[in-house]
Amino acid sequence: MKKLLTFTFLFVLGAATLYPLLWLIGASFKTNEEIFSSIWFMPKSLDWNSYRNAWRTVTPYDMGHYFINTFALILPKTVFAVFSSVIVAYGFARFDFPLKKFFFALLICGMLMPSIVTIMPRYLMWNKLGLIDTYIPLTLPSLFAEEGMFVFILVQFFKGIPREFDDAARIDGCGTLKTLIYVLVPCIRPAIVSIGVFTFLWTMNDFLEPLIMIHSVEKYPLSLALRLSVDSTGQGYEQRKVIAMSVIGLIPSVAVFALAQKKFVSGITAGGLTG
Repeated sequence: MKKLLTFTFLFVLGAATLYPLLWLIGASFKTNEEIFSSIWFMPKSLDWNSYRNAWRTVTPYDMGHYFINTFALILPKTVFAVFSSVIVAYGFARFDFPLKKFFFALLICGMLMPSIVTIMPRYLMWNKLGLIDTYIPLTLPSLFAEEGMFVFILVQFFKGIPREFDDAARIDGCGTLKTLIYVLVPCIRPAIVSIGVFTFLWTMNDFLEPLIMIHSVEKYPLSLALRLSVDSTGQGYEQRKVIAMSVIGLIPSVAVFALAQKKFVSGITAGGLTG
C-alpha cells in the first residue's frame, strides 16, 4: 500500500511537471480561439501548416538560418567558458601567489553583481572598438572566465581531489599542464559537463544581450527571431505559429540536456572510480 501511494504521488507530480510541455506542443496545432478556450492539451485536429509557417518565419530568413547564428554563438562561448574557468579555478585551487585571497574575494563579489549593471559600460566599450553588430562582444568575454560561479564551483571540485594525485603525476614525469589534463580534468568531469550545459542553455535563452549588441536581422539568434514573430499589440498574429517556433527552438535544449544527463551520471561514476 505504501509503495502504491508513493508511485501514485510520483506519477501525479510527474504529470503536473510535464503538462506545460504537453500543452505547448498541443497548442502549436490549435487555432487562437481554441488556445484561449480550453486548457486541455489535445488539439481537435493536427494541422502541420503551423510548423511549415513557423520554419519560414516572418523575415527573409528561415529558422535554419537563425539556428546557425545561434550555434555560432553557443559553440565558441561554451568552449571558452569551460576552458577559461578550468584554468582559473586550477590556479586558485592548486597554487599560491600574491594577493590570492584578495582576488578570490573579488571573484565572489563579482558573482553578487547582476550582469544588467555592466551591460551598458560593455556596450560603450565594444562600440568604441567598432565591434558592435558582431558576435565578438557575446563570445570573447567567456575566454576570460567572466562567470565567477563556474570558477567557484570548479575550485570546490579541485579542492576535493587529494594533492597526492598531483604528486604522483609529477613523479611519473607530468608537468603542470599534463597533470591538469590527464589527472585532474577526468576527476572533475561532472562539473565540466554542468558548466557546458549551463552555458548552452543560458546562451540559447539569452535575449537582452544579443538585442543590445546585434543590430542586423541577418545576424539575429533564435531568441530574437522568435520575438520578431510577435506583433507589438499581442493580437495581430497567429499564436500557434509562434508556439510552433518555440517548440522547434526547444529541441536543441532538450536534446543537450538529455544527453548531458547521461554524461553527468557516467562522469560521477568515473570520478568515483578514479578517486
